[in-house]
Amino acid sequence: MTIYNFSAGPATMPAEVIQEIKNDLPSYKNSGMSVMEISHRSALFEEIFQKAQQDMRDLLKIPDNYQVLFFQGGCTLQFTATPLNLANKYHRIALLDSGHWAERAGAEAKRVGVKVDVLDSSEKDHYTKLPSLEKLPKDTYDYLHITTNNTIEGTAYTQLPNTDTTELVGDMSSNFMGQRYDVKQFGAIMAGAQKNLGIAGLTIVIVRDDLIGKVPNLPSMLDYQLFAKKESMFNTPPVFAIYAAGLVLQWLKNQGGIDEMEHRNRQKSALLYDFLDNSKLFEAPVIKKDRSLTNVVFVTGNPEIDQQVVSQAAESGLVNIKGHRLVGGMRASLYNAMPYEGVEHLVDFLKNFEKNYRGKH
Repeated sequence: MTIYNFSAGPATMPAEVIQEIKNDLPSYKNSGMSVMEISHRSALFEEIFQKAQQDMRDLLKIPDNYQVLFFQGGCTLQFTATPLNLANKYHRIALLDSGHWAERAGAEAKRVGVKVDVLDSSEKDHYTKLPSLEKLPKDTYDYLHITTNNTIEGTAYTQLPNTDTTELVGDMSSNFMGQRYDVKQFGAIMAGAQKNLGIAGLTIVIVRDDLIGKVPNLPSMLDYQLFAKKESMFNTPPVFAIYAAGLVLQWLKNQGGIDEMEHRNRQKSALLYDFLDNSKLFEAPVIKKDRSLTNVVFVTGNPEIDQQVVSQAAESGLVNIKGHRLVGGMRASLYNAMPYEGVEHLVDFLKNFEKNYRGKH
């Protein structure tokens, strides 16, 4: 039985990449050392690092005046690092509350003494839509923070808010590399690797040169300027996670790049959303214009039935579709490595479940 992993992260990886990792594990490039053993100061790793960084620049069309930094600690660490580095003029940031991770970003900024103004929240709508931004006051905020894709709630920005002269900072973890955004519209982007880019343990920060180096005496592991100066090698970087990300970046190039990935993700999500919108048992609660391409949430309205769906799906090889504990229901994460066939199997299963359920009721 084929297993399809719909986990929100750590998530499914391309089969070709897993096979290449398997091949490299005993001896990387005939070095006699596993890829897990090579030094971060070695020529072998320098080649891995430089190629991964360049492939990312190519795929995302990152301008030369942006740094590409490799961190540990996940985006949760960046919720602290970003305000420390960038909230240096007004010590005040704006935030659009689109759900759990936006709230977390605001809470961490407050911990380091930065004032956080929530300009709009969709909490009253149970986060089934995105918050809106009518007008951003000038000369008030160091930046506006948004979560481009809300993994838990199943919403995503297709059009970015107009921030005028205020910098835009995006937590892009769950649709990084899966949907095209113009990097030039952001002052900074952060993204954990464990959804579309590889394995847990690596976080990417893309930040414009002129925004960093303005705050003295930052903690070293949170200092963007220091990491840029040291080419992300201030301490031992997550060697294996960077290696895995490099393989995924090569795979993405071979598949046709970000635009091709977005095209496929639109096809996959459309297949599932079309079924849900025509179902008498299942419902996709997010309004259509704000729906995520990569994290599709759905419910029956009955937690006991939801649990039956999750259990029977797992028995059918469709694993990890249980919704996040904060919202319940089900969630299918359709990241780049999830094949179209996996979504077809999920839809077929849901159709059969509904047919059997309605036959009994």
